[in-house]
Amino acid sequence: MINDDQIAEIRRLFHAEHWKVGTIAAELGLHPETIQKALQTDRFKRGPAPRARLTDPYAAFIRENLERHPRLRATRLFEMVRQRGYTGSVVQLRRVVRTLRPVHREAFLRLHPFPAEQGQADWAHFGTVTIGRAVRHLYCFLLTLSWSCASWIEFFLDQCLENFILGHVHAFADWAGAPRTILYDNLRSVVLERYGDNVRFHPRMLELSAHYHFAARPCRPGRGNEKGSVERLIQYVRHSFFAARPFTTLADFNRQVLRWRDEIAYARPWPGDKNRTVRAAIAEERPQLLPPPAHPFDSPIVRTLCSRKIIFVRFDLNDYSIPPAAVGRPLTLMASPSEVRILDGVAVVARHRRSYDRGEEIKDPAHIDALLAEKRHALGAAPGGRLQHQVPASQEFLAAAFRRGESPARLTTRLLVLLDDYGAAALQAALGEALERQTPSLASVIFILARNQRTRRRPVAPAVDLSRRPDLADLSVETQNLEDYDELATDDEPR
Repeated sequence: MINDDQIAEIRRLFHAEHWKVGTIAAELGLHPETIQKALQTDRFKRGPAPRARLTDPYAAFIRENLERHPRLRATRLFEMVRQRGYTGSVVQLRRVVRTLRPVHREAFLRLHPFPAEQGQADWAHFGTVTIGRAVRHLYCFLLTLSWSCASWIEFFLDQCLENFILGHVHAFADWAGAPRTILYDNLRSVVLERYGDNVRFHPRMLELSAHYHFAARPCRPGRGNEKGSVERLIQYVRHSFFAARPFTTLADFNRQVLRWRDEIAYARPWPGDKNRTVRAAIAEERPQLLPPPAHPFDSPIVRTLCSRKIIFVRFDLNDYSIPPAAVGRPLTLMASPSEVRILDGVAVVARHRRSYDRGEEIKDPAHIDALLAEKRHALGAAPGGRLQHQVPASQEFLAAAFRRGESPARLTTRLLVLLDDYGAAALQAALGEALERQTPSLASVIFILARNQRTRRRPVAPAVDLSRRPDLADLSVETQNLEDYDELATDDEPR
C-alpha cells in the first residue's frame, strides 16, 4: 500500500517528466503494476464507499415532487413515501429533502434614495411589562428617514390606530418636517383592503397624510426587504438599547430611548460616508423635508360610553369618576398617553390622569362630594340615616344598648335631639367614651355631654405675677377644721 505522497510523485514523473512505467518502478523500488494502479484516476477517490440509505429508492420521487411543489413540507413528503414502503424516520427524510429542495435566490439592487424622499415605519413587539397589577404588552413605534437614518422611537402599551398616528405626529415635530413618501407593511392601521396593486387605505391614515402632505406607500405582501432600513433599526434598538435595561414607567422609558438615540445612535458613522456621522446627515436632510403645518394633527383615543348606575366609567382596565349629573347620559371619552377627558357633548365634565394599572379607581373629590350632597336628603329620610352619617359611633352604641334591653327607636329619637343641641363632634366623643366605659345608656351619654360642656366653659385661672410682691411668695394659709362648722348646723340648737 502506497501513500498519497508517493501517488502524487508517481503522477508527476509520468505526466510532467514523461518517464516510463518501468523507469518509475525502478526509481521508486515499486512493482510496475503498483505504478499503473497509481496512475488510474479512481485511485484518488479516498475514503470509505458511501453507504446505502433508506431514502435512496425514493430520491427520484422526492425530487420530482419538490420540482412541481417547491414549498411542500417534509412532513407531508414523509407521509407520501411511508405509504410507498419507506421505513425510516422523518429526521432522515428531512436531511434528504434539505439537499433536494430547489433553491431560488432572488437578486436585489442597492437603492439610493434622495434626501427627504422616503421614510419607513413599523411596529415591533418587545415582550411584556408589569405595571401595578396589570401585565401589558410593550410595543415600539419606529419611523426612520431612509437617506440620513434619522429615527423616531417611541414605546406604547398597545398598537391601536391612535398610538400609530401619535407616533407620526411626534416624529414630524421632532424633525420639523416630513418625508415625501413613507413605506409601510400592510398594517390594518394603514390598509383596510387590498386586491393586487389596488389598495383601500384607512380613512384616518388618509387624513394624516393629507394633513402633512406625504404619500403612504404599502409594500408588496411578503416583501419586507422593501423597507430594510426600519427592519435594521428594530434589531439595532433590540440589541443596543433594550437588552438588559430595566423598565420603570412608560414616560421614563421613552426619555431613555431618546437620550440613547441622541448620544449613541446619532453618533455612529453614516452608511453613505464613514467619515460623517448620522447627526451630520440629519442636519443636511432636515431643511429639505416637507414643512410642517401650522397645527399638529389631533389624534386622541376616542370612545363612546355610558354609566348606568354608578359615578364611574371603565376604560382600559380602570375606572374613572364622573359627576352624578352625567350618570345615564351618553358620554365621549378622549384619552392621551397622560390624560383622560370625559365629555358630555362638547363640555368637559371630568379630567383625570391616565392609569396603566388594573382595577384602579381614579376619583375626583368634587364628584364624591356632589354625590354625597345629593344623598343627604335620602340619608335624612329615615330616623337613623342622618345619625349614622354624621355620628358613625351611633351604630355600635345602639347595638350595645339593644343587648342591654334598650329600645333602639327611642334612643335614636333622643340622640337626634342631642345631635342638634351639642353637635356631631361632641356626640361622637360622648358615645365613644360611653362605649369605652361599657355604659351604653342615654343617661350616661347625657352626663358625659354635660360634663364636657362644663369643662369647656370653665375659665382657666391666669398665672399670678409676684414680681412686684416677692414677699407673698412664701405666704401660707392655715387650714381650718371644718368639723366646727358641722357642729354649728346640728338640729338640737336653735336657729
